[in-house]
Amino acid sequence: MGQKRIFVSHCYEMRYLLASILLIIAFCSCNSPKKDMSEIPKYTNELIDETSPYLLQHAHNPVNWKAWNSKTLEQAKTEGKLMIVSIGYAACHWCHVMEKESFEDSLVASVMNDNFINVKVDREERPDVDQIYISAVELMTGRAGWPLNVITLPDGRPVWGGTYFRKEDWIKSIEKIREIYEDEPGKLIEYADRLEEGIKSIDLVSFNKGDVEFGSYDTSMLLENWGRNFDHRNGGMNRAPKFMMPANYHYLLRNAMTNGDKELLDYVFLTLDKIAYGGVYDHIGGGFARYSTDERWHVPHFEKMLYDNAQLVSLYSEAYAIIKKPLYRDVVSETLEFVKNELTDESGAFYSSLDADSENEQGELEEGTYYIYSEEELRTLLKDDFELFKVYYNINSFGKWENDHYVLIRTKSDEEILNEFDLTAESLQNKKNNWRKSLSAYRDKRPRPRLDDKSLTSWNGLMLKGYLDAYKVFGNEEHLRTALKNAEFIVEKQFKGSGSLYHSYKEGKSTINGYLEDYAAVIEAFITLYEVTLDEKWLEHSLRLKDHAFEKFWDEEKHMFYFTSEDDPKLVTRNFEYRDNVIPASNSIMAKNLFRLSHYYDLPELGDASRQMLKNVLPELEQYPGSFSNWLDLLANYQDEFFEIVVVGDNAPSIIREINAEYIPNKLVAGSTKASDAYLLEGRFMEGETLIYVCVNNTCKLPMRETSDALKSIRRK
Repeated sequence: MGQKRIFVSHCYEMRYLLASILLIIAFCSCNSPKKDMSEIPKYTNELIDETSPYLLQHAHNPVNWKAWNSKTLEQAKTEGKLMIVSIGYAACHWCHVMEKESFEDSLVASVMNDNFINVKVDREERPDVDQIYISAVELMTGRAGWPLNVITLPDGRPVWGGTYFRKEDWIKSIEKIREIYEDEPGKLIEYADRLEEGIKSIDLVSFNKGDVEFGSYDTSMLLENWGRNFDHRNGGMNRAPKFMMPANYHYLLRNAMTNGDKELLDYVFLTLDKIAYGGVYDHIGGGFARYSTDERWHVPHFEKMLYDNAQLVSLYSEAYAIIKKPLYRDVVSETLEFVKNELTDESGAFYSSLDADSENEQGELEEGTYYIYSEEELRTLLKDDFELFKVYYNINSFGKWENDHYVLIRTKSDEEILNEFDLTAESLQNKKNNWRKSLSAYRDKRPRPRLDDKSLTSWNGLMLKGYLDAYKVFGNEEHLRTALKNAEFIVEKQFKGSGSLYHSYKEGKSTINGYLEDYAAVIEAFITLYEVTLDEKWLEHSLRLKDHAFEKFWDEEKHMFYFTSEDDPKLVTRNFEYRDNVIPASNSIMAKNLFRLSHYYDLPELGDASRQMLKNVLPELEQYPGSFSNWLDLLANYQDEFFEIVVVGDNAPSIIREINAEYIPNKLVAGSTKASDAYLLEGRFMEGETLIYVCVNNTCKLPMRETSDALKSIRRK
């Protein structure tokens, strides 16, 4: 609580001091109009040399944008100029709006160019820069989002910031800061000093010296407090907007299954049903939008992000392994088809996102226009099937969005529709397939949303794991081939000779030194790939990446990993990312990786590091369990028996496929078709036999020959 009080105190001081400097800032969320590239651009700035689609969207603004790099930062210091640092991403709607209103305006550009060094940052390429400045804006205003706009001193320390601004407010605000810098620079320097202290206090984490017995750690009160915010009508949290937060439901599903908690299990399945029924799911093209703007999962913020789809594929595959619900199978299949068609490069790399905006009939960018339909369009396309479609997808007041258009949303199961319309399951499925083909072909005639075709190593790791989790449950060989191709892409293009990683890739060029999130996601995916293929090279790659992470990211005092490498240029501060969000924190993923690698290689020091990392976050976890769900999943490994399942012999691959298809979250898998000196495999091969070993805490049951016997021994408590 001491840390929390420091944080609140800093927030108060920041806001109080800032009030003497600037105007009150309005908060919004996040995207950039398309240019007619058949015309010669009137303006071109330095961003034209970048590869990021987001930066290239701004390359023909009249603002003299520069990229974030050492040359730009040195120029600001040499000239003693304030910097405007504007941060967004390619699929961000309100980033595009602010570009059109302000950054394409010559008057705004002249004010910015005359008085500031103007820097554009793709937050997905530079999450380290984004972390610093979003923390600053949260301290200054109490909340933050994208576009994120910050003014800094020449040394990069922030003194003012906000999110979306209308043109007039933007001009007034930046001119006011310029005047203060010219007339009373000491005021800004004093403020920057205080704000720097506040930023450094946000992600403080201490070495926890206390003794904690994880096996008996009681999580019931955590779940009770967390559950007060559950929406038992619509699923998810009891608020709007609603983000999917897959890691939360991964853990809640595990907790419910482990403890036989039917009420919690029903809540998780309700949430998954409502998300799959909602407008956040693309019922025509497959895949999920980023979040719902309402409490019903109806109207999405239409951008589709790779990381959401990756994690939701894993989650729905996991849920299907438990309940065998056709809806979940269809969601996984359709989402992976979307990823294959829209977000996959020939090299095997996965792209980052599809924009929320596309051109409307007037040639202007508008959010969601690619995905919505009018009733007249639907009647014309579907003809006699319209009345059934109307009920199935709520072409009525419930499904209406705006301007007489509809976002498709379901409220009834297929079984209810079959009974209501006296249909067979086969006929309904045929109709659904025809609807998808017809509407997909129709909307493909519209201008398509723009594609962010850079590939981020961390997000590729998440999607690689998504394909593998789907393969485990459904056994589709195409999914495994896609996963292997992506893994080889990562090794061939994103590995450096030193054993380190690049963060970004586009058009044959690998750039930006990797962050902890890259190492964490790739190690987790490669461990999963080993469990599917039994090819030990993937474990060896994981071990090598782990070694580099300890060398360049580990803090020996705190026993946590920094987000940035020690080789990276120093920013305002060097942070620890440890709170789980829409993507689990890089430290929580790494802690789970260390736990598993300690088992695979008999390296107790890795297990000790993992335990200490978990201990470090427990004080805050107890207050905010929803922000630590991936840590709670690690904690569950200590609260229940954790199984090492080892299969050795000619039939090992087929037996492991059977085991992987089962829902067993508290396990790791190892195996081989031949003798091996690997720690878990040594001495276990017998010619002509395929044996299954089930072990807990270095104690193994007698080897078994039948998968069913092994599964019974695991489930028997």
